[in-house]
Amino acid sequence: MSPQPPSSIEIEYAERCDREHARVCGDTRPPGLRQRLASWRDERMVRQALKVAGEPGLVLDLACGSGRFWPVLAEHVNRVILASDNSQDMLDHARTHHPASLLKRVKTFQGSAFSISLSANAVDCIFCLELFRHVPSSEGRLALLREFHRVSRDTVIVSVNSRTCVDDEFRQAGFKVLHHQEFMPGSSLWRVYVLRKRG
Repeated sequence: MSPQPPSSIEIEYAERCDREHARVCGDTRPPGLRQRLASWRDERMVRQALKVAGEPGLVLDLACGSGRFWPVLAEHVNRVILASDNSQDMLDHARTHHPASLLKRVKTFQGSAFSISLSANAVDCIFCLELFRHVPSSEGRLALLREFHRVSRDTVIVSVNSRTCVDDEFRQAGFKVLHHQEFMPGSSLWRVYVLRKRG
């Protein structure tokens, strides 16, 4: 199956990520305390979400970018990681950011998160931490969630801006909420949800 062209949402998101990634790669200074704390918190939230999801064995990292979370996903020694992004250039670049021992565990492919080139129930868990919270419309989020429902046989991990009401969208797409956590307790930044397919 040939990859679907990226949606306008994915193109806009990819351009933002490319700019941010270029800025980070061009900055040779070590990360500051705030950046290190935010990164530590992100990784802690991902570990907790994976634990709630039952430590899935086959995970699809969607809109994976430079593979920022691959080291955390790979901490479970038996986990197989599939990773997809609409930019082949970003996938190629991601392979320069990680050691060979990690890259052996990651199978990458180009494609759109709105039309995943995998069969129904192909993976245990879909992990879409960044793209989902940048989708501005309910219709766009529902389209993603319905595609996630098709491809995941069990769970989905997404992040959402804290001001966005999504519980009804999760329900409409056939999911129930297993768990959610805020980036920082009481913060208005964003939340991570672990969803499970109903029925």
